[in-house]
Amino acid sequence: MFLKTKVSVDEKSNVRFINGHVSFQKVIMNVYCFEVDGVLIDTGGHTLLKKFQPFFAQMDVDQIMITHFHEDHTGGAAYLQKEYGLPVYMNALTIDACAKKAAYPLYRQLFWGRRRPFQAQSIDDTFTSRNAAWDVIETPGHAKDHLAFLNRETGQLFSGDLYVTPKTKVILREEDIPTIIHSIERMLTYDFGELFCCHAGYVRDGHQALKNKLHNLKELREKILTLHKQGYSDREIQAEVFKKKYPITLFSFGEWDSIHIIRSILSEGYY
Repeated sequence: MFLKTKVSVDEKSNVRFINGHVSFQKVIMNVYCFEVDGVLIDTGGHTLLKKFQPFFAQMDVDQIMITHFHEDHTGGAAYLQKEYGLPVYMNALTIDACAKKAAYPLYRQLFWGRRRPFQAQSIDDTFTSRNAAWDVIETPGHAKDHLAFLNRETGQLFSGDLYVTPKTKVILREEDIPTIIHSIERMLTYDFGELFCCHAGYVRDGHQALKNKLHNLKELREKILTLHKQGYSDREIQAEVFKKKYPITLFSFGEWDSIHIIRSILSEGYY
């Protein structure tokens, strides 16, 4: 497995962050983690751990907040807990799973490494950092335990994988588009400006970006439902709506695929 990895470090509006890329042939994935006001948000993937260690060594944090349990967000948690004695907080739904040996498909283990078990504590619906109070907002859909963190003092939103891209083209088999739509609608009831996404990085006008994503998802849902009412099968809808094929679909043996977008929408019962 000839993986290539690279990292870059940057800072925006008093938020320091690192972005790690992992690539194999035409498949490229990336992930961010963020340091702000004594808090580390997410920990990257285990494959990137050695390259993330200098960033971790320079940071000044008291606690770690996890947006969700996926291995590209929790891969450094065990190391940070052991090396620095930092407490880790996350949704109670997946604490037990993270305390055990990771169980996810081989291609994901090859790409992101094997997440080591770690001990986390249940996060409340709010927390405090050195100079701010934060809202913890349940935003399921990408993962059942997904959380977003909103700094009330600065209006900065740390959105995990809620945003990622303006237009959704492929999703994991377990993801649910109608639930993501509801989560974005809920998120938009909050007042926030800058957005820090674990895959898109810094987004200056985060509120507008999420509004645009919501519009695109609703438009996509309507298109899929219209074709279904016209008698198209899920595969025929896929051929009509998602003409481009992405390397991740083949590489993941179909775990990442546009067909899951269609099936999750059709399963909601709008038609």
